[in-house]
Amino acid sequence: MSTRTMATGSDGGGEVRARRTLPSTARSLRPAARGRSVGRRPRPAAVLGRGARLLVAIVVGLLFLLPIGWMVLTSVSSDADVFQFPPRLWPAWDLSHYVSAWKASPWLMYFGNTVFIAACVIVLVLVTSLLAGFAFAVMRFRGRSALFLVVMSVMMVPQTVLLIPNFLIAQQIGWYDTYLIQIVPWGASVFGIFLIRQFFSTLPTELFEAAEIDGAGPFRMLFSVAAPLAAPSLVLVGLNSFMGTWNSFVWPYIMTKSDSVRPIEVGLQAFYGADGTDWTSLCAAVSFTTLPVIVVFLFLQKYFVNGAYGTQGSVRG
Repeated sequence: MSTRTMATGSDGGGEVRARRTLPSTARSLRPAARGRSVGRRPRPAAVLGRGARLLVAIVVGLLFLLPIGWMVLTSVSSDADVFQFPPRLWPAWDLSHYVSAWKASPWLMYFGNTVFIAACVIVLVLVTSLLAGFAFAVMRFRGRSALFLVVMSVMMVPQTVLLIPNFLIAQQIGWYDTYLIQIVPWGASVFGIFLIRQFFSTLPTELFEAAEIDGAGPFRMLFSVAAPLAAPSLVLVGLNSFMGTWNSFVWPYIMTKSDSVRPIEVGLQAFYGADGTDWTSLCAAVSFTTLPVIVVFLFLQKYFVNGAYGTQGSVRG
């Protein structure tokens, strides 16, 4: 009887203590909850900082769009308005320059050559970047670091000093004025090798250890494990190669002489002559030759911003 009474009394005391502690706990939680509700409101300093960043982004964006806008404005202006000062911001909207620019060169042939050359270069760059990046990042062999430094040193050599030797080599091997001289020398990208190598270096080693335990060889690891994770980086490398090939002028201008193999940028030289430059037709031609690059960039711009360094979810603990 006394034991039951003592147990009941202890339980009752526990209930009383619980009742006494709950209000204090609730009171202690109220200020935190109140603080969290207040913290959700944006502070004036945060609002000003966000507005300042937005303003800077708008200004920088306008500075980058200014040359493109000026190019389009010149392409629809009259010949007299091009040399007018101060410039006339409201053009004459003369669209005949686009017609004359299209008739000045075989643009369909140039477009076809450029697309073919760019596609071949992209395939070669992706293959070489994937193989070399995987070898430098994952595989272990003697002289790996020294060989990687040699590859990176290629970026320090100006391409202009190699034009004459490359021109002589192209003539000797019979590649002058062909597609090969515009594709093969650009089939490997130091930037692509470096980017893919850096991405593979961030991958957890557990991925390759598990694949090796399952009996996978180097090529199986590359194409079944590493390559799918590197898809964003590969898109970035391919897009960079596409833009470089599309905008290439000096190399194909020197290494080719016939329109049947020349790319699109070489066709722009038709507007330069001894009598001067036809600026309105040139800007019109630059407008419709730059449009494909802008469209491709708008569709794949996220790969420039995000990159390919996120490996979350690749390993399950």
